[in-house]
Amino acid sequence: MGTMMTAPITITADEVNCLIHAYFQDSGFQHSAFSLRMEGRLDHSHHIKKHIPRGELVELLSKALLYTEVEAHWKGDSLAKNCKNVFSLLEHHVCAVDPNATSLPASQQSGESNMLKVTRETGAKRKFSTPSTEDGRAEKRVRKEVANHDTFMAVDGPSRTVTKEAKLSELQHAPSEAVVKKTKTKCPEAVRLLQAHKAEVFVVAWNPSVAGQLVSGSRDATVNYWNVPFGSYDAPSASQLRPTVTLANLATASQADLTSIDWNADGSLVAVGSYDSILRICTAGGKLYLTDNHHKGPIFAAKFSLSGQWIVTASLDSTSCVWDVQNKRLHRQYRNHETCCLDVDWLDDSTFASGGSDRVVHIVSLNGTKPIRTLRGHTGEINLIKCNPSRTHMATCSDDTTARIWNIENIHSEKSTFAHVTLKGHKQCLTSVKWCPNTPADEHELIATASFDFTARLWDSVTGDCLKIFTDHTKDVYTLSFSPDGDRLVTGGGDGSLYMYDVKTRERSGLWTSGEKTGIFEIDWKKWEETSLIALAMEHKVVAVVDPAKLLQPS
Repeated sequence: MGTMMTAPITITADEVNCLIHAYFQDSGFQHSAFSLRMEGRLDHSHHIKKHIPRGELVELLSKALLYTEVEAHWKGDSLAKNCKNVFSLLEHHVCAVDPNATSLPASQQSGESNMLKVTRETGAKRKFSTPSTEDGRAEKRVRKEVANHDTFMAVDGPSRTVTKEAKLSELQHAPSEAVVKKTKTKCPEAVRLLQAHKAEVFVVAWNPSVAGQLVSGSRDATVNYWNVPFGSYDAPSASQLRPTVTLANLATASQADLTSIDWNADGSLVAVGSYDSILRICTAGGKLYLTDNHHKGPIFAAKFSLSGQWIVTASLDSTSCVWDVQNKRLHRQYRNHETCCLDVDWLDDSTFASGGSDRVVHIVSLNGTKPIRTLRGHTGEINLIKCNPSRTHMATCSDDTTARIWNIENIHSEKSTFAHVTLKGHKQCLTSVKWCPNTPADEHELIATASFDFTARLWDSVTGDCLKIFTDHTKDVYTLSFSPDGDRLVTGGGDGSLYMYDVKTRERSGLWTSGEKTGIFEIDWKKWEETSLIALAMEHKVVAVVDPAKLLQPS
């Protein structure tokens, strides 16, 4: 009987070049990516059009290090457990013996082992990702680095660790196809999957006025308009739903990921931010209303003022711009940040706040060019700025693992002190912060945060007390949202799961999982009269629409 031959492992230079090219793009090294693309003639490669997950090169390298560690520590028929040194890519490994540790025979290899630290220097917030500059990392919290990888790649902070036994165990006990299919259909009547995008979907936003109208944006510079019907979502009807309007190839730049979508208050216009540095405003019918290229770097946020008269943007070029929407002209470009500007929000119709990688928040009036106030205190990049519904307090969240609540009631007063409360407890950088939209008159406002530490937290915004730590996620938590009435909180992350919690009891009340090793990048929950829907922007090229009333609590 002949011997079964194992298929050879092939690695071509073309494949390696495509991986490195993807790594350059993920890291924001646009010039390096362009040079490699030209010199390697990657446009002629059939691999260049393949989907390469975020961080794939580092993931493969981390697996190689895990294999190398096992190989180096395998002694006869046992695994050495007495080495204290970690493995790295560029350093030759020399074992440092711990006399108190012992080797385990192959039959007992489980539990703890030496920990392999894998540090990702390209930021983990690539949506959450943004180009870096020579002055340092400048990455957007909105495209969170796809964390379907098991090793955390640190961003200006301590690295997370993973044991090789845990990694090998996961590979050996991966869910079977049958289990995945079962998981995907756990709540079929609660979820509709909208399939039209050809790349990761990063942003979604419901029209505040037109019930069921949804806009989604993806990595391939495509905007889709959807009219989502209400009712039960059976698989055949879900697969037949197509976009009513598709704006394809909005940009020709090599990086044209869509990073931001925001509707004005009456739902007549929607603003789209992109990596190609161009602001686009479209009508509710899908027609281009305005395009402007004043920015010289990716746009991370674009937000309408409360009245809809203005729109403000945040960009990698370290500036924020304000446009007069009705007259379709630039009002002013503000050059206040030393490095990239990551987010903006309106405090009132003539004042906005901007935060960035220089760790400060500038309060800016449309009547001037310089900040009227500068708020300091964060020791890491400021990823998000969110004002409460009454515009009396402003929340900021940061890479420094904290969020801060600033009192902005007397923002234009010379005597205003901008007192703040610091929310401490997370172990990794924060990715999202949201205010509860409905607070009883005799209670303190609630605020929720999400983090790369696999948790979300609910806080008292006045005292700074952590009221609840939600620990259901098994990977980074990217996004969260309160229900419009404030009774529910939903969270989404790198494990592809959506968890729902009762805000009053702080207990889990629902769960849906995609069944895919994929991330949920953004959540938008909207209500029209008696009907509400949740939209999810997902890594595996789909938009998920969830009926919260039918989201089942797992047994």
